[in-house]
Amino acid sequence: MRVYEGLFIFPESLGEDELNEAVEKVKSEVGRVGGEVENTARMGRRPFARPQGKHTAGHYVIMNLKLDEQRMDDLKKRIKLGTEVLRSQFTRVEDRAAAGREA
Repeated sequence: MRVYEGLFIFPESLGEDELNEAVEKVKSEVGRVGGEVENTARMGRRPFARPQGKHTAGHYVIMNLKLDEQRMDDLKKRIKLGTEVLRSQFTRVEDRAAAGREA
């Protein structure tokens, strides 16, 4: 299993309870593909540099997760189809640590 950092952006229209539910749904999708979420950090509401369709801001959430790399595509598809996530981005933590050592 590899360690990833996932950045998820949820619509700003979600209330606190709806955001909690949406975050839990993402966590359950990680579990369904055989991964596990180690921790979650909410970054709060942030405006976008450019509007994304009708959206001008979103709630940013970062999750550290462990997942087999062959299952990453499955997770991305499940998140895109089954959750309220506007955008997601995944970074392997080992890659980022190695890049920091080179700089």
